[in-house]
Amino acid sequence: MIQTTKLVFSNFKYVLLASVIFVFMVIGLLILSEYIFLEPYIISHLPVGTELGFVLILMLSALSGLVIPMNIFRINILKSSKQKMGGGIIGSIVGAIAGACSCGPIGFAIISTFGSVGATATAFLTNYDVPIRIIAIVILTVTYFTTVKSLKIECALNTR
Repeated sequence: MIQTTKLVFSNFKYVLLASVIFVFMVIGLLILSEYIFLEPYIISHLPVGTELGFVLILMLSALSGLVIPMNIFRINILKSSKQKMGGGIIGSIVGAIAGACSCGPIGFAIISTFGSVGATATAFLTNYDVPIRIIAIVILTVTYFTTVKSLKIECALNTR
């Protein structure tokens, strides 16, 4: 498993891609979850009791930065069979979207346009943002192991 990951990230292109994904996801999710404020100055604030949410955002960003480049590597190897590679990318996208569930004022503004359904969705996302992020981390973890297994078996990589 570690050898497969080393093989993928031995190419600088994938290391750079993973770094860019991690940085953009961490900054984006921290802004959306109101850990970073941009007005009037760039200010970071970690309220007491929200440490778990902060750590979950870091884990989601790190796992997305790990899984997405591995799936792109897999796509580059399996260009001819697009049906085999759909699950890994879908898992990455679902995990990343689920991680951004408590969207702060932006999410409230968008969801409130849907009336009572939007209010219900807002209440659900606000109350269950930690479990949804945990589920997203589980999805990304399963996607990681599935991708590693796929790279070993389907691609017949010699990782010794």
